[in-house]
Amino acid sequence: MAELPKKAKVVIVGGGVIGCSIAYHLTKIGWDDVVLLERKQLTSGTTWHAAGLVGQLRPSINMTKLAKYTGELYRGLEAETGQATGYRQCGSISMATNAERFEELKRSASMAKVFDLPVHVVTPQEIKELAQIVNVDDVVGGIHIPSDGYANAVDITQALAKGARTGGAKIFENTKVTKIRHNGERVTGVDTEHGSIDADYVVICGGMWTRDLAASIGVAAPLHACEHYYVLFEGVEGIDNTLPVLRDYDYCGYYKYDAGKLLVGAFEPNARPWGMDGISEDFCFDEIAGSFEHFEPLLMDAMRRVPALEKAGIQKFFCGPESFTPDVRYHLGESAELKGCFVAAGLNSIGLQSAGGVGKVMADWIRDGIPPADLWTVDIRRNMPFQINRKYLRERVTESLGLLYATHYPFKQYETARGVRRSAIHDRLVAAGACHGEAFGWERPNWYGAPGSTPKYEYSYGRQNWFEANAEECKAVREAVGLFDQSSFAKFRLEGRDACAVLNRVCANDVDVAPGKLIYTQWLNDKGGIEADLTVTRLSQTAYLIVTGAETETKDFNWLSRHIPEGSHAILTNVSSAMGVISIMGPNARALLQSICPNDLSHEAFPFATSQEIELGYAIVRASRITYVGELGWELYIPTEFMTGVYDEIVAAGAAFGLKHCGYHALNALRMEKAYRHWGHDITDEDTPLEAGLGFAVKMDKTGGFIGREALVKQKEEGLKQKLVQFLLKSPEPMLYHNEPIWQGDRIAGYIRSGMYAHTLGASCGLGYVTAADDGVVGPIGADDYEIEIAGVRYPVTASLKPLYDPSNARIKI
Repeated sequence: MAELPKKAKVVIVGGGVIGCSIAYHLTKIGWDDVVLLERKQLTSGTTWHAAGLVGQLRPSINMTKLAKYTGELYRGLEAETGQATGYRQCGSISMATNAERFEELKRSASMAKVFDLPVHVVTPQEIKELAQIVNVDDVVGGIHIPSDGYANAVDITQALAKGARTGGAKIFENTKVTKIRHNGERVTGVDTEHGSIDADYVVICGGMWTRDLAASIGVAAPLHACEHYYVLFEGVEGIDNTLPVLRDYDYCGYYKYDAGKLLVGAFEPNARPWGMDGISEDFCFDEIAGSFEHFEPLLMDAMRRVPALEKAGIQKFFCGPESFTPDVRYHLGESAELKGCFVAAGLNSIGLQSAGGVGKVMADWIRDGIPPADLWTVDIRRNMPFQINRKYLRERVTESLGLLYATHYPFKQYETARGVRRSAIHDRLVAAGACHGEAFGWERPNWYGAPGSTPKYEYSYGRQNWFEANAEECKAVREAVGLFDQSSFAKFRLEGRDACAVLNRVCANDVDVAPGKLIYTQWLNDKGGIEADLTVTRLSQTAYLIVTGAETETKDFNWLSRHIPEGSHAILTNVSSAMGVISIMGPNARALLQSICPNDLSHEAFPFATSQEIELGYAIVRASRITYVGELGWELYIPTEFMTGVYDEIVAAGAAFGLKHCGYHALNALRMEKAYRHWGHDITDEDTPLEAGLGFAVKMDKTGGFIGREALVKQKEEGLKQKLVQFLLKSPEPMLYHNEPIWQGDRIAGYIRSGMYAHTLGASCGLGYVTAADDGVVGPIGADDYEIEIAGVRYPVTASLKPLYDPSNARIKI
């Protein structure tokens, strides 16, 4: 073999379709000092046995954009490289056998209009005309995507590898990486069986080996292999290469023409994890034994869907490993633990149809140091350290494989690997009727059932079974007082004589304030995009408490720690587990707390946006007067060991004030009525505070400036290309969730970022950005100028730049 170079700008570990795509795209941006190392041969892990589907419609806007780009790339790859790819654009059909599934497909078809992906809603008869082999007796409808297709995964990978080599990349097979080197802060290179390579960047694309390789250097990349099955039938009457790819979601199956045969695969709801005891050192182009008994029920369903299979012969029963993640979303981007260490793995059996887009965004991300678009849903920094726990992964992936084809109901909860992280008052909330959901490992009360009931979700795209309970919780917060357990908040302390200077450079707002003052602020990137949305409380001249969302605990800690200049006297500590949080919100909040607290809680003594230590029960707790529901209220930060005692005191006194336990669904509904933003949905690293209507939280003229200031100054001068608007449906019946197109006349002006039924306002409410018709500056927002499309139907809305509930903030400052 050729001699390994001693130095490279980028070393890619793993020669599957993902690794080769990243190498290809790095050369496309002009980086030719790229080395790809493969332990055996290209594609020999899982790529070689990929079924080859190339679908474009994903559950979110940006993921669909990546898949759409992949399809476009594959269409021209053979002509560019001269390497056959086996790509064929035959279209695809997704079928629904019940109204709920059909609703999901129609909503997806509406979403696809936002970025010009043609998706047609079709009848059973039209499905039969497009695919005559299909039995449509139980089908109620479906969608047809003409630009979908399939390809040969090995050929695609070889074409990408050839393109990468043409661009200057070097690819070495049979070269196992034995160690990733680092200095404790960033990667420095790799060791292999044939020598070492110094590198500025290392990209781990190791498929099912990624978890262990990443863990060896302290990087959390949770994934686990599962058995994945398909069968090749020969002698199937009525098929040819014009047959669209078929997806029968309700029976977990997919069908693809394959060189004169029909490939039938499945994503079953109860998967079988594989490789729990490690993966053989010589694993290469290997199959695994699998279980025909496990797959047989799915095979029987397939024969009912395609009756011609009953007379066909089985040429091949195949089982191979595929890696799956806890939330069925990929892992992309730079790790939180080590600078220069990037990961692209955990593709959840959709690697081929994702590889083009993944390669493109990863190349840009490595070059620029920040993601090229809002990729938070797949950002590796969303992961918590506990998620690489092997027991957790084994249990969760039995469910996550099947979620690919499950109905993606709003508010759908994971059923496996539950009870990982619990509040100190978890059992008390269960006794109070809590129906807990799972978020980032936390058990969080989403809603409360009636006394004596066993609250359990009954999923639907319409009003779910907790709708009325949610209405009562919202009413209690608006008219009396509600109790929320928000212990899942991420909580950090920054301490030291330079803490103020460090934090003020990172925060867009001014945090050089008196101790006891609480500041709402954003952290921005150099483009002015919002990296974090949080509160900062000054505890003393040298100490701050930073409170952010549970979802962004790893990311936000990483962002701040990487922006502490070398030599600064500022120590950052994650204290999330040290404190629970109980929020008391509503017009009776003061009266309730004052009845059990000797401190003066009057508006004069305890103004809005301030924080004090107060006595509650036997504890000293930090009370912060802030709200995410638009009412008078306090967040109580309680040392964990005091949580149960303080909770009991509050509940014992609460009956006299109309206290009601409230969950996260009520919190979401109430914040939507007030148009409070949620990071990751309404505001992202692509959106600026000016576009999001958060200019009040930006201090442009503060001493020393802040990260992103120059971008905001320029944007202010040029005018806004988009504005975040609150929408309220004029009809009380339809339900808004997210990704619904916003129409202004005959054009799509944007899409809904988040939606929820607003009980106080009497209809579904949504937040979404609107753009100008000519891609220019956004003008005035007319209250009646817009419609929102839901499952193919447009509904009139009221639009507003100001909150539709209490726009003057009178209720929070009483």
